Amino acid sequence: MLIEIIIEAWIALKRNLTRSLLTMLGIVWGIATVTLLIAYGNSFRSILVHGFDAFGKSVVICWPQQTSEQPGGQRAGKKVLLEKEDVEMVKETAPLVKYVCRESVHRPGIAYGDRFSGTAPVRGVCPEYGEMRNEVPSDGRWINPEDELERRRVIFLGARLKEQLFSGRPAVGETVLVQGVRFTVIGVMARKIQLSNYFSSDDESSWIPYSTAGDLWDTRYADVMLFEPIAPQFEKRAMAQVLAAVATRQNFSPTDPKAFQMFGRDEFRPVIDALTIGLQVLLTFIGTLTLGIGGVGVMNIMLVSVDERIREIGLRRALGARKTHIKLQFLAETLLIMLVGGTIGIGVSYLIAWAVGTLPLMGPLFEDNSGQADIHLRISMITVVLSTLVLLLVGVISGLVPAMRASKLDPVDALRYE
Repeated sequence: MLIEIIIEAWIALKRNLTRSLLTMLGIVWGIATVTLLIAYGNSFRSILVHGFDAFGKSVVICWPQQTSEQPGGQRAGKKVLLEKEDVEMVKETAPLVKYVCRESVHRPGIAYGDRFSGTAPVRGVCPEYGEMRNEVPSDGRWINPEDELERRRVIFLGARLKEQLFSGRPAVGETVLVQGVRFTVIGVMARKIQLSNYFSSDDESSWIPYSTAGDLWDTRYADVMLFEPIAPQFEKRAMAQVLAAVATRQNFSPTDPKAFQMFGRDEFRPVIDALTIGLQVLLTFIGTLTLGIGGVGVMNIMLVSVDERIREIGLRRALGARKTHIKLQFLAETLLIMLVGGTIGIGVSYLIAWAVGTLPLMGPLFEDNSGQADIHLRISMITVVLSTLVLLLVGVISGLVPAMRASKLDPVDALRYE
């Protein structure tokens, strides 16, 4: 039964082949638009998420402030100071914390030959910092535990700082001067497309072991403390454990909102969702409207087809065809136009995506030519499935009106129609 309806629908479309092909063009353009806009939205979201992940997928930054409450007779306004003992306390009492590290930042000036950078921050950190903050080497290696233990004078450079000091020359193994002290370059960071940072961009920073930083400036009190929970879903609970540990050691209230401020991934999530999900919905809506315009064209042509075939409909009814048969016939013709046009449209969208390649987004802003921060129109299977669902929805809506009109024709009146 179904196969017969499809064959009859195909024969009916072939009678007016030119009209059918022209009607399909609107569907081809509509489905290509939907597919490409969904692919654009997916790529935009991927780049934005990647830019925020560059900060650290689940790292939390802790900023010591001043107390605003008076627990146990202590005065308000006491300055919270991060010491080595605070890190040890967190390790002992916060089981949901995977890594914890202090960070001390200074700008002593870095020189290589006649090149000098007086603004690049030198950041004293622990070995685990690299994993927490996604500091991926493009050359050489990151700071290891032996560097920290032996207070080695080694330095890891950000990508832009490396270009500033070394231009296109290799940096690993070379010696730079930090505050007049010789440091060996052990690694260079891969270029980082980073949408959030603190102190300075990672591309313009350098890192040395925290113990070694103590030889250059006073590192007894750290600028910030970082930690990573054992899993992202435990971030809030880990934050509470860290706050309780530091509050207990430094004798301030763990409910004091101004004493110890934390900034984690949960702060980013609403921003990411607001920017990306909203844009994806908007682009899909625009594409659906475009496809809907093509659907209106199909509906109009099918209504014309009903008027042209009134006597045929009357004859079919007189020979025993039910209203359901007539309805399915015209609905099948509409869906056939939509599906054939949709198949061609998806093929066209693949061709356009291949021809366009990449579209500039944040690459020019970060002076990056690698393409990692640009839009890539990659059409995934999920994109095709979403586009097909939109196509079927529009097709059913477009075909119902002509099909209902055809099925409601009176057989006697239809046979007398001139």
